[in-house]
Amino acid sequence: MTVGSSIWDRTQRGSDADRMESAEKSDIRKSEVTDEIYHNMKKVYSRILSEMGQVVAGQDTVIEQILTSIFTKNHALLEGFPGLGKTLIVSTLAQLMDLKFKRIQCTPDLMPSDITGTYIIEEDNTRRKTFRFEMGPVFTNILLTDEINRATPKTQSALLEAMQERQVTVGNMTYPLERPFFVLATQNPIEMEGTYPLPEAQMDRFLLKILVDYPKSDEELRIVDLYTGEKMPAVNKILSKNNLLAIQDLTRKMPIANEIKDYAIKIVTATRPKNNGIAKQFLDYGASPRASIGLVLAAKARALINGRNYVSREDIKEMAFPVLRHRLILNFESERKWVTADEIIEKILREIK
Repeated sequence: MTVGSSIWDRTQRGSDADRMESAEKSDIRKSEVTDEIYHNMKKVYSRILSEMGQVVAGQDTVIEQILTSIFTKNHALLEGFPGLGKTLIVSTLAQLMDLKFKRIQCTPDLMPSDITGTYIIEEDNTRRKTFRFEMGPVFTNILLTDEINRATPKTQSALLEAMQERQVTVGNMTYPLERPFFVLATQNPIEMEGTYPLPEAQMDRFLLKILVDYPKSDEELRIVDLYTGEKMPAVNKILSKNNLLAIQDLTRKMPIANEIKDYAIKIVTATRPKNNGIAKQFLDYGASPRASIGLVLAAKARALINGRNYVSREDIKEMAFPVLRHRLILNFESERKWVTADEIIEKILREIK
């Protein structure tokens, strides 16, 4: 028994050593990939813009902000008029990053099970019936929910667990979602009939609210040229799934000075009416600490995209608008004077030094 035990111990020690060596090699390879991506991040972003330009004319700011949301492992809400290419931008980005892509067209009769999936009855060769879970479109990497405000609150809430916990619970079973996972939702700002505005608690789950505007004249001319010619435009893959996961890790590691963090927190706390100032005049409710976290993360991603190894005050200022605009509850005074959330954010930025 002693000999047998010693052989087992040696074998066990050997297998443990092999696993440790394999893990170390894996970490080294991961580190090498991460270093390569870090030093070439600006080039990678330029290539993404160049490749997107084969399909989408303009909208560079929108693309940057969507990538910011993806690189920080968060979700984004796109708002714009019909026909501005919101769906096209998201689906093209999924192709560039070689990610699974699913699209849901939200309607009032859409059910939660249409998103998460449901159990179906199957019959085998012996005529024995069993339940099998049929996965819904939420089991993907990028989920585009078109016109999310057309879905009922019950259906909208089906996304909450997936967005926050990256899992889906059906019955008494919980199913993890594949990494990476993002929800990119769109909504139309002009049609209010038959819509269900997202509650503040769910709006807060989106890192950014991205406004999609009309293209410039020269960009619209290019759009016409692209989609009235003989060949439909196409794109090539630029990032792999592993590359994207490495970029997400890099984003979290981006250094930020305490002074810059304090600046971000001052901006967020200035949106709370109890602190007087502009917020008390125009807002009923301000942004929560989740906005402070989101603002710092978004600024880190913007710095990485621009090829810098530090976060600047300019990053904080630029990202304050998409991070905060959907988190501010305007009061009667602001609505009476037609003051928008972006105008209030601009006033706060001028006030905070």
